[in-house]
Amino acid sequence: MRWSARVLVTTVWVSAALFGLYILAFYAAALYERNMERWNNVLPGLYEKDSVATTSGIGLHFAMGGIILLLGSLQLLEKVRTRYPALHRWVGRLYIVSSLLAAAGGLAFIFLKGTIGGTVMDIGFAGYGVFMFISAIETYRHAVARRLEKHRAWALRLFALAIGSWLYRMDYGFWIGFADGIGHTPQFNGTFDKLMAFFFYLPNLLVAELFIRAREYRAPAALRLAAAFLLLCATGFLIIGTYFFTLHYWGPAILNWVTGY
Repeated sequence: MRWSARVLVTTVWVSAALFGLYILAFYAAALYERNMERWNNVLPGLYEKDSVATTSGIGLHFAMGGIILLLGSLQLLEKVRTRYPALHRWVGRLYIVSSLLAAAGGLAFIFLKGTIGGTVMDIGFAGYGVFMFISAIETYRHAVARRLEKHRAWALRLFALAIGSWLYRMDYGFWIGFADGIGHTPQFNGTFDKLMAFFFYLPNLLVAELFIRAREYRAPAALRLAAAFLLLCATGFLIIGTYFFTLHYWGPAILNWVTGY
């Protein structure tokens, strides 16, 4: 159970970090090159030339989102926390600020313009931003008060939310590839789209709660074996998804950003 969980977490870290680099490479590079119309190739309506406020909000959301995906994995490493506490604290401050700004930028975009998917998507995404804002505040508040168990619990919830944007893309990629996109529309208002407006972060919070409470529960051997098998299946699923996304989307964007071609 322990090793299967470690393999899954490592896979999530690597994949989320690659996606974080992709966000910075694609969106930040488009901003630097003053070619922000490219944002609309991923999701129509993200960039409007005459709407500085909404563009700034979503731009801030993407930039900070890339940072928290890169930093989140580092903050969860126990060896870093114990051997380099000063690094953990300073990276943590940057992580909290980035999370707050990511949430604020996304919420500003929703309230000023609204999402492409309409009311259901607005509610789902706004809920995501509110949960992230609260989790960031609670993570910092308990750290300052030296309530370390509560701090770690909220930090895990915050990380579960941070990888939501990564899972959102992964879920869509698999659904389009294996189910031919049933329930998905170009306007993101189909049945699957409405489900995904909440599904990309609520199950993450549930899994985080299970991890938090698992420390106090000693499961039977048979249940641990079954859980380990499920974790390994999930790991294989994520490895396949990471490979194809890196090969066709994330990798080329990152290489173009690094090499300048």
